[in-house]
Amino acid sequence: MNRKQVIISIAIILLVLIIDQIIKVEVKTNMALGEHIPITSWFQIAFVENNGMAFGMSFGSKIILTLFRIITVGFLTWYVLRLTRRGYQMGFIVCLSMIIAGALGNIFDCIFYGEIFTQSTHTDVARIVPWGEGYGDVLEGRVVDMFYFPLIEWNMPGWNWLNDIPFIPNAYEHCVFFSPVFNFADASISCGVIALILFYRKTLSKCLNAKKETAPNAEDSAES
Repeated sequence: MNRKQVIISIAIILLVLIIDQIIKVEVKTNMALGEHIPITSWFQIAFVENNGMAFGMSFGSKIILTLFRIITVGFLTWYVLRLTRRGYQMGFIVCLSMIIAGALGNIFDCIFYGEIFTQSTHTDVARIVPWGEGYGDVLEGRVVDMFYFPLIEWNMPGWNWLNDIPFIPNAYEHCVFFSPVFNFADASISCGVIALILFYRKTLSKCLNAKKETAPNAEDSAES
């Protein structure tokens, strides 16, 4: 096992998790649900909560989703430790660590937030309460999101025939380019995945190929 890689991986996971939770707690205990704080014309802090996956998406049962996340993170953690024994590049390990950290950040919300926070509403700001006095049970907490980037906004023309075309906005509809609200954990996952695709395609392919048992060459570490 490469001790340096393990230490760096743990440090990344802890750093992302701590930053993510500080931001979420600050937002949840200081903003009402749905409140927006404009920072620039294209960036706002917008407090929303969701029961689903990254960027507010939903997927089946909340408890099943949380358990699936925990199992996935456990597998990824085991896999990263395995990779440190096989001489994989530090950059590749960093990318995987960012994905693990982001997933852990949202798992933390699901496990603990329902137990330790009161309900956030459009008029009431949540408070931290003793364990068990919160708005939900273990595994049923809602994920806190806050980063909103409405980069481009426009109104569709008033052409009624637009209403008959699937997959495009209706006439007069207000549209926003990049409307999802996300959190620091989501950003960590996204950055890790994008970096893997951009710089470690061959390494990732070798990892996904179960028949390959030899570690990749160092020259793979800066592919594009």
